[in-house]
Amino acid sequence: MTPRARRRPELDRVVKFHTPEILFGPGALDEAANAVAALGMDRPLVVSDPHLAVTPWFDRLLSDLRRRGLTPAEFLDVSPNPRAGEVALGREAYGRHRADGLVALGGGSVIDTAKGIAVVAANGGHILEYEGIDKAERALPPVVAIPSTAGSGADVSQFCIINDAERRTKVTIVGRTLVPNVAVVDPVLVSTAPSAVIAQAGMDALTHCVEAFVSLARGRLTDALAVESLTGLWHNLEQLVNDPADAQAAAEMSLASLRAGMAFTNAILGATHAMSHPVGGYCDAPHGTINAVLLPHVIRYNAVTCAADFAELADAIGLASGGSERSVADRLAAEIADLGQRVGMPETLTPLGVRPDDLDLLTERAMADSCMLTNPRRPEAQAIHGVYRQAL
Repeated sequence: MTPRARRRPELDRVVKFHTPEILFGPGALDEAANAVAALGMDRPLVVSDPHLAVTPWFDRLLSDLRRRGLTPAEFLDVSPNPRAGEVALGREAYGRHRADGLVALGGGSVIDTAKGIAVVAANGGHILEYEGIDKAERALPPVVAIPSTAGSGADVSQFCIINDAERRTKVTIVGRTLVPNVAVVDPVLVSTAPSAVIAQAGMDALTHCVEAFVSLARGRLTDALAVESLTGLWHNLEQLVNDPADAQAAAEMSLASLRAGMAFTNAILGATHAMSHPVGGYCDAPHGTINAVLLPHVIRYNAVTCAADFAELADAIGLASGGSERSVADRLAAEIADLGQRVGMPETLTPLGVRPDDLDLLTERAMADSCMLTNPRRPEAQAIHGVYRQAL
């Protein structure tokens, strides 16, 4: 118990907690082919991207799959902020190969693309038709997720975020069937990522644990995971950005990302993500970078309702706890902003391409995002517009 922790009767309700089977630790990649075979796949479609395809991890995975007697095919047409059109191309590749499952090797964009392919392979239609909660009614083919970054949580989450390039916005697809069957989390993969990617992914994970901890759908399990995640991130993110070869920091960041993913997929998220998704689609900017800019402003906005919870998080990472809970929440917001800037995040949304004239459209889209449903403070459009304005 942290100094400010207190018993909350509302957290004693019965909750459902969903996770995939998890293989965690250095060398976990060596077990991926066994996990794929155990799910009954014979002809997996391996989804990755051009950057991962030239790493030793990709060739090792394909070799291991073939050694197990499987017949893999590859699909590499995945962009950051994956497009709906890429999901459609992946579905075509899935059909041509007569695939019976998917293996995703990469960051959140790759894993979300694999999830999108699984949705339309099982349910038909176009991926954008599944925006919202539990729209995919038929069971999905098996998915094994192998994250190459420590941050997105896509390897354990029920979320799939796809960019609608025509409308320049991101679509949030949510459902328990979107949780991968197996997550293979090998910190060695994380330690070879570029520093900029480590920073973006880490700030995304930090946002996950903060938002999960104050979500209206939180519970005791998600609270514990969120606090443990934040502590690990706080003490290891900057170190890994500065020295990606630090194996211990990579392991701690991978564990923190895993905990944050399990927390937010069960507690859901809040206004930071609801506001980040429209910006990511509109400006095609990195999701973790947008979160890093928005999170401190959203903490201050939400502190009107849940300052005590933010003060508890501040205590957990050793921030000075003197003063009122609101002042400690402000201190947490300031420290998170400072951490973001130390690892290379911008101070505002302006360098990402957001302009004052964009705020009406972004606010409208943020208010319609599923993540807004569990924000602890009831959002109003005028106030959300104001938060965006503060972040410019």
